[in-house]
Amino acid sequence: MSNDLDRRGFIKAGVAAAAAGATLASAGTGQTAAAVDGPVRVGFAGVGGRGTGLLSTILHLPGVEVPAVCDIDPNRAKRAQDIVEGARGTRPEAYTRDEHHYTEMMDRDDLDAVVIASYWEWHTPMAVAAMKAGKYAAVEVPAAMSFEECWDLVDTHEETGVPCMMLENWSFRRDNLAVLNMIREGLLGEIVHCHCAHSHECIGHWFFYPDGTDRWPGKYLVNYNRDHYPTHSLGPVISWLDIGCGDYYATATSTATASKGINAYFARTFGPDHPGATREYAQGDIVTTVIETYGGKSIVINYDMQLPRPYDNRWEVSGTLGVYNEQRDSVCLMGEDPKAHNWEPFAPHQSKHDHAWYTTPIEGGHGGTDYLELREFVRAVRDRTQTPIDVYDSVAMSVIVALSEKSIARGSKPVKCPDFTRGKWKTNSPSFGVV
Repeated sequence: MSNDLDRRGFIKAGVAAAAAGATLASAGTGQTAAAVDGPVRVGFAGVGGRGTGLLSTILHLPGVEVPAVCDIDPNRAKRAQDIVEGARGTRPEAYTRDEHHYTEMMDRDDLDAVVIASYWEWHTPMAVAAMKAGKYAAVEVPAAMSFEECWDLVDTHEETGVPCMMLENWSFRRDNLAVLNMIREGLLGEIVHCHCAHSHECIGHWFFYPDGTDRWPGKYLVNYNRDHYPTHSLGPVISWLDIGCGDYYATATSTATASKGINAYFARTFGPDHPGATREYAQGDIVTTVIETYGGKSIVINYDMQLPRPYDNRWEVSGTLGVYNEQRDSVCLMGEDPKAHNWEPFAPHQSKHDHAWYTTPIEGGHGGTDYLELREFVRAVRDRTQTPIDVYDSVAMSVIVALSEKSIARGSKPVKCPDFTRGKWKTNSPSFGVV
């Protein structure tokens, strides 16, 4: 994953290479943007459950102000205003008029960045608007739902020079970062394969309300058959496999099972006559995607959110000197294990190879990952440097939505992945987590 910004963006802005330490260009000004002197000012677009959690977390960071919030639900906006006022003593302006009121918030001259936690269909349009307005964009997962949206994000970043970071918190998990350190230290040898998944029955609390009525994501199960939520699976994997910085996806092949789990859930929960028990859903219960990379690696990705199952990511990374398995919480390392071919507990290895981001205690949502990703995002905004997850990383994780849909529709035939880096993956150096 590269922190190198597009060179055309630098030329347009009259700035030298950011990877060498230069600050980013002010969009459209032809001047170099200086580091933020004073508080970092962040607007919030979408303050439902996830947005409110991120808002509460970012207010624990010193030197952050929230001058504006946006949500189509006035009650949610008011709740966000109350949270900010209680934490900072100042009340942000609320934008609640309609679904497009966010554009006025983006145009404010007292914002350095925008955190986007809206419904999926608004992620890309809001991130594009933020970048065009010269604001760093932090967008929830997935950042894009189609090939066109992936290109919109990349093209806008390259035109403006403004960073866009998808808030994939599982990239920042302590265990995943320790595995990344071990891989970069050569302990697993040459990496050739990864398996990953997002496995968690989400019908009754995420896609639909507990009373059986539709929540906003429910429509996607009715209308689409694809991996809707691949980024938690892929978050650590793209850095483990150097996707975007030495290797890249070549093709994707996806297969979906029949759709049985949603109807079964409604039948056993509300009875066989409930509308949800008889409605037709396009979405298969489990989608399996196999990625082949140009470097000869493979990645297996499972979407599994509709059948009874406790939460599970099923990460496994295999190399020529060993294997890490998240479910077993174990490793087998041929170079270190005195009992070769036996599983050893991962905990001592995690402690030994802890990432520098975890040298001090970290608290907050999702095991501290929300705090850590927002802390590093704010640091980049303040210093006017690239974000730890850049726009190319963001679309590399998100494009699985579109790739899986296209492959399934074609009878599980391989689909070529667009090269969103325009060939830069061949020369980019790894940068995520490099401190």
